[in-house]
Amino acid sequence: MTPDPQKKPSFFSFPHPMNSSVARVVAAGVVIMAVATILLDQPWITLVLSFGFIARVTTGPRVSPLAILASKAIVPKLGLPYRPVAGPPKQFAAAIGIAFSVSAAILSLGFGLNGIAYIVLGGLVFAAGLEAVFGFCLGCQIFGILMKFGVIPQSVCDECADFANRAKRMAASGLRPDGTPFLD
Repeated sequence: MTPDPQKKPSFFSFPHPMNSSVARVVAAGVVIMAVATILLDQPWITLVLSFGFIARVTTGPRVSPLAILASKAIVPKLGLPYRPVAGPPKQFAAAIGIAFSVSAAILSLGFGLNGIAYIVLGGLVFAAGLEAVFGFCLGCQIFGILMKFGVIPQSVCDECADFANRAKRMAASGLRPDGTPFLD
């Protein structure tokens, strides 16, 4: 389904498509915060990480300070290109980020188990690092596998399996993958 560019998205929505450049910058921010948590032994940062993931999953980039910084300042300042990717797999990946960051926060702040919490954050650093450095979204790959086995219904993202062709079809119609017209 092509979004109506005239219709404003709901506050509680996730962008589809979304800009991969923004996702990679956000992932880099997650890596920096998680590494800082571990190296500086500051477990309270897990609360900031948790809030950011929850905000991104529920509202997209609207209230996540890291997503706002990435989309409004860093990506434009660095001149990074608009690279559309399917939104539902990225939202799923962010939901996995919730599991890791909230688990780390509970382990550390709730039970004083900083060592185990930091191991959990190490998994988050690994996954976010793959996204930030290589543009490889581990959560998106898991999403695809779950769709292949029918755990996630195909209807969640009809075009996720072949998003590149969607971009080509939209471009042939003079539209960006998000349904907005190209500005000449």
